[in-house]
Parts: sequence; structure tokens; C-alpha cells
Amino acid sequence: MTKARNDVLSPGSVIGILGGGQLGRMTALAAARLGYRSHIYCPGADEPACQVTSLSTQAPYDDERALAAFAEAVDVVTFEFENVPARTAETLAEHVAVHPAPNILHICQNRLREKDFLASIHIPTTRYTEVAGPEAVQRALRDLGTPVILKSCDFGYDGKGQVLIRNEAAALEAWEEMRRHAPESNGVLEGFVDFTCEISVIAARGRDGTLTTYPPVENQHRERILDQTLVPARIPTDVADKAEVLARHIAEEMELVGLIAVEMFVTQDNRVLVNEMAPRPHNSGHWSMDACYTPQFEQLVRAVTGLPLGSTERHSDAVMRNLIGAQSEDWYEILSDPTARLHLYGKKEARPGRKMGHVNKLIQRR
Repeated sequence: MTKARNDVLSPGSVIGILGGGQLGRMTALAAARLGYRSHIYCPGADEPACQVTSLSTQAPYDDERALAAFAEAVDVVTFEFENVPARTAETLAEHVAVHPAPNILHICQNRLREKDFLASIHIPTTRYTEVAGPEAVQRALRDLGTPVILKSCDFGYDGKGQVLIRNEAAALEAWEEMRRHAPESNGVLEGFVDFTCEISVIAARGRDGTLTTYPPVENQHRERILDQTLVPARIPTDVADKAEVLARHIAEEMELVGLIAVEMFVTQDNRVLVNEMAPRPHNSGHWSMDACYTPQFEQLVRAVTGLPLGSTERHSDAVMRNLIGAQSEDWYEILSDPTARLHLYGKKEARPGRKMGHVNKLIQRR
């Protein structure tokens, strides 16, 4: 496999993707459009990403022999979700470039490490403290007050492992509920934020240090799962600028190569507090597939292969709506609207709470 000048991976090179879900699927499709091949590594068979490329490895994430063969078969590695073991990324990095770097994965897959990192680079967050049991929760409540949110440090996504605590008497019940989701995890207790809206910014940074951001978008949730994203966010210009500055600062401090999605709260007095981060393409960036000059998935491919980053300018405003569970069965009615852009993920079973696809509706900018 040949490489272009300045260590840019030429079309025809192979991008290794850890994880077989829909984000890997859409990354592989974007890579193919630019002439790259994708090799999926995941434990399961017939996963959404495996359906769109002929190259895949089905093996556990701790199978060192399979990982070594995978590293030999690809030119660069990235990941499509952050619950890949950090040790897996570290093992691969001994043989092939991994972007984003394993240390970034290590930070972002644990809420406490994430909050501590943000504090270390002077990024505003809500008040928080680590808790290791229900007694520690009760003690922390005396400092933080109520209501507060108890979150598992590990394995948090789509609102899982999060419990609202309204009074001290609920500490034991909240701890047990959190542990049902993450049995071995400690918790992080976060002060409740009275916010006007939740927003997110996706930042991209290339191998050469070039950095760009997508505009802040507004995220609306239903039953703790993202329901729809409004583009652009309905916030003042100075608040949007502040959010982009925070995302850029995080990407720079991490020395990121790839994408990072930064979820934030906008408070009643227009402060911006960072809530969580995801070092990969993000559900709230799916609008970019149809309303932006460079979709987030193509931007990831550009970043990890050393290509110039594309424009994040949008040519349309948009509303992205997730199709959860049986909502995906309305595909015919959705396609009956000629302005709808439907994206289905190839999942066989439409279980409640499962993301089966999304639909983008474009709005002409005035």
C-alpha cells in the first residue's frame, strides 16, 4: 500500500474501525466514497458496519492474536464507540497509528476521568464528586444539596446509569439502580443544572493540527435518548461562539486527531457548561450528512488519513430525528415525503430504545 507525501494515506489504503455499529457503517460508506477501504473489528457477526465492506474480523476485543493480524492488515485505526477497552487501542498502537490516541479514549470512557481532565484545562462543568457507595452519596449530598444526578463512572451512554436524586433518603435506592447498569463502577455525583437547552459541538482536528468545528446544535431528548437535533441551536451568537471556543480548546489540549463531540448545557444566565464528550462521530452530527458540505463521517476519514479537512459550513438548516425501535417501520411513509433524507442502519430487530435509523429534513436558509 502506497502513501502520498507528508505521510498522507492514499486512496486504496485500509482504515481499521473498532466497533461494528451504525457509526462504523456510515464511516465506512464515507471512506468508500473517497476511495478508501474499511476493515471492521468487532465481536459480533452481521453488524451494521460489516454489511457495507468485505473486510471484517469477528473476535473479542482482548484477543491479542486477532488484534495483531488486524493491525497488520490496516494502515490506520479509529473507533466508532468509546466502550472499546483502552488496552485494545494501546495494543494496536504498538503496531499501527490509532486516531484518536488511546489516552483520549481512556479519558472519555470514564465520567470521573473526563470531569477531572476538563477541570485541569479550566473548562467549566457542573459541581461534581466521586462516590464509592450509598454512604458516600449521602455525605456528598450535604455539600452538593439536592436535586443531584448520580452517574456511573463507566459504560454511560443514552442516559444509562444515570439516576436523579431528590432527597437524602433516596441515596441507597439510587446507588442500587446505578449499579444494576454498571455493577463494578463507582459513581460520580453531579450538581443539578437548571438549563435552558442542551447543545453539542463537534470539533475535528487533522494530523497537521488544523482544527475546525461544526456549528452548535440543539439536542432534545425523550426518555433519555436523543429524539431530535435542531440546526442551528436556538441560542444567542455570543453563546454559540463561546461553545465553539470550548470545543476547540478541548481538542487542542488533547492533541486530538479525529473528531470529538462535546455535549454542553446552556444555563438560564447564558453560561455554557460542558457535560460529556465522545471522541468519535456523534448522533447529534447526523444532520451534516445532508445539510453540510462535509459530513462528519467524511471529516473523520479526512482527519485520520491526513487529508485536508473539509468545510463545516452548512448549506441548509436542518432537523434530524432519530428512528427508535418500531419508528423505523414507517420507512415507506417517510420516503413518501420527497424532502426527507432517510438513513437506515441495517439492524434486523427493532427493539424498544434501539436506534434503527434517522431522517434529516432540510430547511432552506433565509
